[in-house]
Amino acid sequence: MIAWTKAIHIAALIVWCAGLLVLPSIYAQRKVLRGPPLHELHRFARAVFINVTSPAAFLTVIAGTALIFLRDVFTVWMAFKLVAVGALAVLHIRQGYVLLAVFEPGRSYAMWRQFLATAGTLGVIGVILWLVLAKPPIETARLPEWLLTPGGLQSLLETIMPMP
Repeated sequence: MIAWTKAIHIAALIVWCAGLLVLPSIYAQRKVLRGPPLHELHRFARAVFINVTSPAAFLTVIAGTALIFLRDVFTVWMAFKLVAVGALAVLHIRQGYVLLAVFEPGRSYAMWRQFLATAGTLGVIGVILWLVLAKPPIETARLPEWLLTPGGLQSLLETIMPMP
């Protein structure tokens, strides 16, 4: 059971990351196309995002959540990995917003945006791989107190934004 869940998690993660890496290159092609080829590119970009990348992201998160409970992995490095996966999800959402905007008339996708999106995605993927493969021993003594106590974030927010 664990082996199959892990295999599904890894395969879905590969597809998710590949989709996030290829989408900026697809968007960059928008600048040079007009007419029917532009509409075909738009249709292809939507298919990649909606039919491939998003289901892979969903499957990655579901299988990963199942693995946390099946393997009983409640460690500090896992918490940091979940933060990195959250960053990957933010990049995913950003790609969806770009998809909605870049194919409107008169819009394009600058080369620096393509570079930044690809580099950011590669950086987050690298952090996730490092955390999973190295499983670094992270000392909790260096973490702030509010992060180590149950309900600590809530009490921190109440300090910052007191409610009447």
